[in-house]
Amino acid sequence: MSFSEALRLIKNGDRVCRDGWNGKGLWLMMQRPDSKMNRPYIYIRAANGEIEPWMPSQSDLLADDWVEL
Repeated sequence: MSFSEALRLIKNGDRVCRDGWNGKGLWLMMQRPDSKMNRPYIYIRAANGEIEPWMPSQSDLLADDWVEL
């Protein structure tokens, strides 16, 4: 699926990833505002289990290999 379709899923609370990513266990999800944050943001869970904010690359935005987990 396209990134726009994946983004719709992320906004609904689902997890997504790309088939083209080399690491296993990578996925994206949205963090809603809490007591420390004022705005939602997308984060990535890396293969080592660490979570950090994520910014898409040009290839991520144009890819059609997004899948729902």
